[in-house]
Amino acid sequence: MTFSLHAFSTSDTAFDVQASALDDPRPHPTEAALEQLGHAVMTELLDLIADTALEDVQTILAESLIGAFHSAAGRIERDADRARDRMRFLERDFDGSEMADTELQDATRMARAADVAQTACELVRDAAAEVYTTATGEVWTPWRGSRRGTRLTAAQLEAKQALRAIETRRTRDADPGGHVVAFRAAPFADSRLDANRIFDALNWAHVQWPDMALATTGAKGAERIAIRWAQQKGVTLVVARADFDRHGKAAPFRANDDLMALEPTCCLTLAQSLDEGRAAGSHPFGPALNLAQQAASRGVQHLAIRARAA
Repeated sequence: MTFSLHAFSTSDTAFDVQASALDDPRPHPTEAALEQLGHAVMTELLDLIADTALEDVQTILAESLIGAFHSAAGRIERDADRARDRMRFLERDFDGSEMADTELQDATRMARAADVAQTACELVRDAAAEVYTTATGEVWTPWRGSRRGTRLTAAQLEAKQALRAIETRRTRDADPGGHVVAFRAAPFADSRLDANRIFDALNWAHVQWPDMALATTGAKGAERIAIRWAQQKGVTLVVARADFDRHGKAAPFRANDDLMALEPTCCLTLAQSLDEGRAAGSHPFGPALNLAQQAASRGVQHLAIRARAA
């Protein structure tokens, strides 16, 4: 694996400017070089295991590789948070001495360097995830925790975190912020026709509420199609995952409760594939019907996705 001689040159992206402002004589890889690394490592992995026995576990290997950079970004973020806590402590008790000033400068330097390192990991992660999606059609999302958005992907929030933020805003009597659009669909509604209509519905919602956040459970199939749309549009994701370990068969419906707790402006549902072949012999998806019922009972705008009129 080789990289350009310009991997450590300067450029004017936000990341490169932030990195060059650090008080460190060593150069930083450029944003372009980090993205190239993410593309290269995922391409190497997928090319190596294609048409081999390891192809059966391709999803596990690829998502674990992406997850490794996500985990690294999280660990570095915690280091940065500790450095900022140290900064606040030193600023509060600052006595003007040279020792205190040196300690404060060191903590500041550590926090700024960690921020840059975290962003570097996220750039590699998102570039690798982009290649994975392009090559396989699958969308990588973190199993737990939140993810900051980069220019390649939308931010992703855990539903519980978003609920806490909403509650905080409510207690402060502040504006609740952007509009939440909840989406629930049958896993098997993932044909080309389904995907086109899902994109149409989400594009409509985005026109209605340009500041929208998309809330879904992150289930495979149709909801992953919606997640991919959000990543392409840079729309914030709020993921309310079904917790089968805790709630068993009721988990998909408990996830709907979390979606409704986000106080959505609109609910979009697709309970049955629009493809006649896929719809034949299958029942409408219960959790999607349940979300529609909850929306109706609470007076929330609801749109059932249907095929275009002939």
